[in-house]
Amino acid sequence: MAFLEVKDLYKKFGDTEVLKGVSFEMEKGEVVSVIGSSGNGKTTLLRCLNFLETADNGTITVDGEVIFPLPTSGEKRENISDKKLTFGMVFQNFNLFPQYSALKNVTLAMDVQEENAWKEQGIKFFERRKMRKEMRCKNEEKAMELLTRVGLENKKDNYPCELSGGQQQRVAIARALALSPDILCFDEPTSALDPELTGEVLKVIKTLRDEGRTMIIVTHEMEFARNVSDKIIFMADGVIEEMGTPAQIFDEPQSDKTKAFFAKAE
Repeated sequence: MAFLEVKDLYKKFGDTEVLKGVSFEMEKGEVVSVIGSSGNGKTTLLRCLNFLETADNGTITVDGEVIFPLPTSGEKRENISDKKLTFGMVFQNFNLFPQYSALKNVTLAMDVQEENAWKEQGIKFFERRKMRKEMRCKNEEKAMELLTRVGLENKKDNYPCELSGGQQQRVAIARALALSPDILCFDEPTSALDPELTGEVLKVIKTLRDEGRTMIIVTHEMEFARNVSDKIIFMADGVIEEMGTPAQIFDEPQSDKTKAFFAKAE
């Protein structure tokens, strides 16, 4: 059984059908890049995987467990928040909190996660308050390790406005890693960057690939997709038009739509 199985995923916005039965599989440790022209459902696919949008139909299974559809109100709903944390998302526009330092942007999600877990366990407010100092010290230590991994240990006290676009995106990657997701998703991670800053972000993603991270990357960086991916998905008109190894997709595309896409990209 594949680590991730997506079957017949559909999503409409009003009368516009964006995903029209998307199905694919990937193994643990694989890197899958999703390419295609804008407006063909790539970002919507990632948002459905991350529960930022709710698919209309289909199933998502991770490591043998169905995480979508979620249990109905009449069924057991514990661990739903854990299922949503199966995926981590890195957005194209960073989505950092401008009022917080780089360090706080990374620790915030961990702090909230633990607070919510305490509430679900029935721990009273005054007990939680006693536990917070130790929690925050632990989370700051982990956040510093992550900022060091992305080369930003010297920027921990800087606010987003004091960081370059590439540095902000690396903070966003550290934030996504903080919750230890099983699958890390990138939505056009370099599209908001100047060309000279793109390399530093791609270098971090390559390092994560070398560490064996399972990743799905929506990108327009064709050469990067070729070099970093185990599998390429080409999407057109809300469906997976073609899927295969980088060599198959880039060197020997079978679909006329895939061929036309590469012809325009040249």
